[in-house]
Amino acid sequence: MHTVGTPLLWGSFAVVVAIMLAIDLLVQGRRGSQTMSMKQAAVWSLVWVSLSLLFNLAFWWYLSGTAGREVADTQALAFLTGYLIEKALAVDNVFVWLMLFSYFAVPAALQRRVLVYGVLGAIVLRTIMIFGGSWLITQFEWLLYVFGAFLLFTGIKMALAKEDDTGIGDKPLVRWLRGHLRMTDKIENERFFVRQNGLLYATPLLLVLILVELSDVIFAVDSIPAIFAVTTDPFIVLTSNLFAILGLRAMYFLLAGVAERFSNAEVWSVDYPGVYRREDADRRFLPYPNRRFAGCGRRHSGGYADYQRLGEPP
Repeated sequence: MHTVGTPLLWGSFAVVVAIMLAIDLLVQGRRGSQTMSMKQAAVWSLVWVSLSLLFNLAFWWYLSGTAGREVADTQALAFLTGYLIEKALAVDNVFVWLMLFSYFAVPAALQRRVLVYGVLGAIVLRTIMIFGGSWLITQFEWLLYVFGAFLLFTGIKMALAKEDDTGIGDKPLVRWLRGHLRMTDKIENERFFVRQNGLLYATPLLLVLILVELSDVIFAVDSIPAIFAVTTDPFIVLTSNLFAILGLRAMYFLLAGVAERFSNAEVWSVDYPGVYRREDADRRFLPYPNRRFAGCGRRHSGGYADYQRLGEPP
């Protein structure tokens, strides 16, 4: 498969990601049980966005000296486009996390732990999916048309879909997991497994982690093909994709902070190819302790926009 990625570029990307993840985990360890404030989340979000843009600038500078200005301009623009696409589509992940943590009443201090593993898992899974998809496109170029048709199909299906009032606990997948995993009734601090009466039990925190990982895989199924429509270079697809999702944890705590302060949300959505929806938030579906959060994430393949109009707290 053709790629502009050289050993130097791949190595530099791996080092940057490893260093930033180490710093992020170190800062989290020093916080202990303290939750990330909105200000801290905003700062970290800005750090991740700035780092992504700096990486793209360095990428452009390197290609300018090795492959020429025209190639550098084209590839840097492809990176930026892929980054913006994934950043926009990845907002759905954040809304799903909000719903999952709210439904399972996961304390804020434990949400960070789940998201750390969730992001690390997303890095591994998306890397596999991107390299696999890039190889398939190299072997069967007509798959690009299949991906395009799939995006159009899911967008139309989303626009025509009826409202689903089924609670998270009643979803077939959640029922199946609970039926096949020996699980405790409550969260046991930060542990994913506990031993009771000599038997190993999973905790609801593990169930949340599994759902977080599965939601990322489901969303990646249409976000990655959307980037392949821009470029099939695995280096650009992977780097733009991972830089976008690395800042999701900070984005989550930023939006979660907003969610705590407001309720009575009305969600206006744009479903591809441009069908507007208005949805009143279901407070019964998203119960927060001592407060109500209204919000929802909806998948919009191809084109995506979510706008929340937040009213005054009741």
